[in-house]
Amino acid sequence: MSTLLDNLNWRYATKKYDAAKKVSTTDLNTLKEAVRLSASSYGLQPYKIVIVENPELREQLKGAAYGQTPITDASHLFIFANDLNLDAKSVETYINNISETRGVPVDALGGYSDMMNGVINSLSGDAKNNWTAKQTYIALGNLLSAAAELKIDATPMEGFNPAAFNEILGFDKLGLNASVVAAIGYRHNEDDTQHYKKVRKSQEELFITL
Repeated sequence: MSTLLDNLNWRYATKKYDAAKKVSTTDLNTLKEAVRLSASSYGLQPYKIVIVENPELREQLKGAAYGQTPITDASHLFIFANDLNLDAKSVETYINNISETRGVPVDALGGYSDMMNGVINSLSGDAKNNWTAKQTYIALGNLLSAAAELKIDATPMEGFNPAAFNEILGFDKLGLNASVVAAIGYRHNEDDTQHYKKVRKSQEELFITL
């Protein structure tokens, strides 16, 4: 646990990346697996994660992110996109996955399926999309922690124009919405932010025990 805390203290939202340093395929696959194993409500994972490597595409996205250099200079760009079309078909696909993975008959999962569909159908369109967007942040948290364990820098980013990202990436046609972004790579030695002391609330300020 001390190693985990040391790594979390080491990480920070990197402002300037060394564009010459790339995350290895092995480490990238580890990060992808960490994100895949993230918790989500009911286990539905109502999102896609798009990893952008293409320099020209990232240059376009930089313009839609107010010129922030991590968009283009980091090794990889993770875009967490929530599902705008979560419906009974999504639940059916998930139920089939459970059945196949655990060797449980689909019929035996009817109650779980009905419960999920009942919750989803009770939500307005906006409420449902807000809910799926929240799920992406859980996955983002796993990415940040896993990156810190591998001593890979990461920058979570909300400062971008989602509508522009959606248009550039063709998300509108896929029923997706860019929810949150994370750049990963390696800090530039000229990034002064790495030398700043981490500022957080104390445990006494942050936690309430009842």
